[in-house]
Amino acid sequence: MPKIEVDVERCKGCLLCAHFCPKKIIGPSEKLNTKGYYPAMLKELDKCIGCATCARMCPDVAIEVYKEQN
Repeated sequence: MPKIEVDVERCKGCLLCAHFCPKKIIGPSEKLNTKGYYPAMLKELDKCIGCATCARMCPDVAIEVYKEQN
């Protein structure tokens, strides 16, 4: 199952990742980071397809996408 990890301290909450996510499963966190931004977070882990569009669109390089190898 693919997963994404957001570096919450690097993320400025622009949500470009959410805009371009084909499954629309990324949204703002309910918690502020230390810089005062609501970082992006994956809202529905089980629906992530691991396409990595979010990581490619992130201007802050704050997202890593991982896929399990069989």
